[in-house]
Amino acid sequence: MQLSDFDYHLPEALIAQHPPAERGRSRLMHVQGSRHTDLMFSDFDVLVEPGDVLVFNDTRVIKARLFGEKASGGKVESLVERVLDEHTALAHVRASKSPKPGTRLVFAGRWEAEMVERQGELFKLRFLGETGVFDILEASGKLPLPPYIERGADEDDDERYQTVYARERGAVAAPTAGLHFSEAMLARLAEKGVRLAYVTLHVGAGTFQPVRVENIEEHRMHSEVYEIPQATVEAVREAHAAGRRVLSVGTTSMRALESAAHTGELVAGRGETDIFITPGYRFRVVDRLLTNFHLPKSTLLMLVSAFAGYEEMRAAYAHAVEAEYRFFSYGDAMLLERKD
Repeated sequence: MQLSDFDYHLPEALIAQHPPAERGRSRLMHVQGSRHTDLMFSDFDVLVEPGDVLVFNDTRVIKARLFGEKASGGKVESLVERVLDEHTALAHVRASKSPKPGTRLVFAGRWEAEMVERQGELFKLRFLGETGVFDILEASGKLPLPPYIERGADEDDDERYQTVYARERGAVAAPTAGLHFSEAMLARLAEKGVRLAYVTLHVGAGTFQPVRVENIEEHRMHSEVYEIPQATVEAVREAHAAGRRVLSVGTTSMRALESAAHTGELVAGRGETDIFITPGYRFRVVDRLLTNFHLPKSTLLMLVSAFAGYEEMRAAYAHAVEAEYRFFSYGDAMLLERKD
């Protein structure tokens, strides 16, 4: 398939610039083949059954954007992509001239780092002194909102661009399908007998990178770290053995689950994935997918087209535009049934 096969017209006014007034007060489209049912997210618990398993991504977004200057002068902006250890990170670095190995950078007027080496598009930075990378980011970093949100992050975003169950630090972008869930909704699901399970996939900035080739088979995905606990593997196995369904909350949870099942069976453990899911892919784990609306020509639009059907997704997105759903990270949600 070609990149142009995944284009669609989106009025700019439909791109959500702020979250809804309250967490979970968003719309929900249930897509069952060619049928589109317009609901509210508060209806979500009605759409799942006791014994079903919901798999959430418990990654926590870090304040990954740092501003500073070179020790020799010149402004620098850094976006930490991955924390490697207590004092080392891989980062995107923007400056008038790319820093060479050995260059000293000073962030927020207080944190000194050395550029160690270039790794493709990323720069390996070693932060000097006793304070660890995560603590530096928490003290002086800024939340990296997606590029289509045309404003800077504020204190409200510090809470709302984070799921209520976020715990494992390391993401540059939020697993946005999870942003709809409130503590009250999670409690209602548990009370109903729905099983809640977790994976971790640290979403990288590459999730926002455009596909630059027309033949999508030539595209190469960015790599992300994931971890699948044994408890989640057991929950999935027990659900399927009992004839219940596994619902992935978000494309990041799906990428982790499907990556960990590449041999045909879901296994626990930690790894890296650059899985690229396009129409024709055979899903091994996930039966249903809760997700937001994705950018035109994006790898995530290709993923949902693989899951629910290409023509079905074109029709669903056309309906969403006509019905004026809110799009992207702070936008509305859709519940997709897998097309077998």
